[in-house]
Amino acid sequence: MAHYDLLVIGFGKAGKTLAGKLATAGKKVALIEQDASMYGGTCINIGCIPTKTLIVAAENNWDFATAMAQKETVVTRLRGKNQAVLTGTGVDLYNARARFVADKVVEVSAGEDKQELTADNIVINTGAVSNVLPIPGLLETAGVYDSTGIQNLSERPARLGIIGGGNIGLEFASLYAKLGSQVTVFEAAPALLGRDEPEVAKLAQTYLEEDGVSFHLGSAISAVKNSGADVVVTADDQDHHFDAVLYATGRKPATEGLGLETTSIQLTDRGAIQVDDYCETSVPGVYAVGDVNGGLQFTYTSLDDFRVVFGKLTGAYDYKRTDRGQVPSTVFIEPALSRVGLTEAQALAAGYDVLTNSLLVANMPRAHVNNDLRGLYKVVIDKQSQLILGATLFGAGSQEIINLITMAMDNKIPYTYLKNQIFTHPTMAENLNDVFNI
Repeated sequence: MAHYDLLVIGFGKAGKTLAGKLATAGKKVALIEQDASMYGGTCINIGCIPTKTLIVAAENNWDFATAMAQKETVVTRLRGKNQAVLTGTGVDLYNARARFVADKVVEVSAGEDKQELTADNIVINTGAVSNVLPIPGLLETAGVYDSTGIQNLSERPARLGIIGGGNIGLEFASLYAKLGSQVTVFEAAPALLGRDEPEVAKLAQTYLEEDGVSFHLGSAISAVKNSGADVVVTADDQDHHFDAVLYATGRKPATEGLGLETTSIQLTDRGAIQVDDYCETSVPGVYAVGDVNGGLQFTYTSLDDFRVVFGKLTGAYDYKRTDRGQVPSTVFIEPALSRVGLTEAQALAAGYDVLTNSLLVANMPRAHVNNDLRGLYKVVIDKQSQLILGATLFGAGSQEIINLITMAMDNKIPYTYLKNQIFTHPTMAENLNDVFNI
């Protein structure tokens, strides 16, 4: 039975970074990944990188085949780079399935070959998988895909149905509309983006509709089936015909098949692996990082989990999950919708005396240069402390600018600093002067 200092299950952001860093420091490290097409993790292979590559291709008006080829080129390059970097540090890479058979014993199997590995420390980094709603016929119907499958079509669907109007569903709706598909989104909630500023959510729906996306809100889907070559979605007693259907109904921690029932590792009520402030499970020396521990499902929070566990394993104990600052996010529709902190409604519900201000992108000089006047910036301030409580930036390039506000919030910098900051011109960032001019 081989023994390691560190054994990582899953080639995700946190796990691969831990493996590489500790191997470089002279530790004996192994990483197990069951699918060679997932070397590098979700982000590189089926998440952020391929989808954003397709978005850029669509913005450049590339045809479907060219866009897909470019996506595959980028993903293949980065996947190979990740494998080379990891093995170059001396990590033993197992292309195999991993299953616990005891608290600190993992069975590795590849076909008929099986062996058991042990380690002083084990890190579970298996990510998340698509959540499947109990819709009759959903998984049995040809032409139905999850967010991975919809990225690998050989032909562009002329008619695409999307079940779920959350972040993933809207990103694919925007993307495929730009690629030329007729897109229809079915959303159970009465409105899109219910956790965002209402005026921004309404604008987002308007822009998506202008790009050719149609919506059925407050919609209840009772069945999915085939009729000839069509995929038929029955919603609110009406049949809707498509060439392909995407179900984008969230993602859940990937724990199935890990053999956790043979261990003392505890799960949360939502099926995630329960961890403490240092990402350690109920079994000492076993950690869970990234999506599988139930935190925010972002690559950059997975990287932050790496920082937490690396500090713990190297004896620093200088950073833990509760030290984590604000976490910004972006929905890559057109234009990009970015946010951090609280909305106005959330701030009021929390008891703050708030100041708010909004600025239309159409009033921004750089937007005229860019010939893209769509969007709105909105900020929320604590009147008493003058600290920024939250911001929503809906406009081209917002995914970059939101990070400036996040840094200000984490460092407790009053909004007046950004109000009076000297920015280069003409830029989108300089509009922080105006939106914070309250």
